[in-house]
Amino acid sequence: MGNSKSGILSKELLEDLKLNTRYSEEELSAWYKSFQKECPSGRITIEQFQTIYASFFPDADPKAYAQHVFRSFDTNNDGTLDFKEYIIALHLTSTGKTVQKFEWAFSLYDVDGNGTISKTEVLEIVMAIFKMINADDQEDLPEDENTPEKRTDKIWDYFGKKENDKLTEGEFIQGITENKEILRLIQYEPQKVKDRLKEKKQ
Repeated sequence: MGNSKSGILSKELLEDLKLNTRYSEEELSAWYKSFQKECPSGRITIEQFQTIYASFFPDADPKAYAQHVFRSFDTNNDGTLDFKEYIIALHLTSTGKTVQKFEWAFSLYDVDGNGTISKTEVLEIVMAIFKMINADDQEDLPEDENTPEKRTDKIWDYFGKKENDKLTEGEFIQGITENKEILRLIQYEPQKVKDRLKEKKQ
């Protein structure tokens, strides 16, 4: 993806990212500097990405979830994220437009990348989410969603799907747009992520 390895962000990439994200030139330049410092090769490997993610969740195991997030943003499937993919990932998971976020959520749940989601794929992501919820918080979950299997059944029922049905991107986005309960069930509580990020900054 043509990132120069010098400490300066190329003009084309800067313009591209300003157009596709809400970040300013100053923010992008600052991130590029720290990206270059952490990743001199100009690329983040899945292991590095998992380490970054783990630092936000010291009392949980986010490795499986981080792996799925990484896969959903590795757009050229080369096993690494370059600066552009990394910034797009940051943008979509924090400040992206709603439709973009929903499209990203679909790609997260479409584990095999075949354009539809099966109940097995939902369970795989929900299991990864549960690894990030500590035991005390799991105990506080409602009875009908306090295991990955129960939460998956609840999501699948909300979509009105039978056991072996598949979910298209259109159905997925329509479902989470029309039913806030589905949206809540498919994501790791974003407020928790924001709280962790704030704690890290202090």
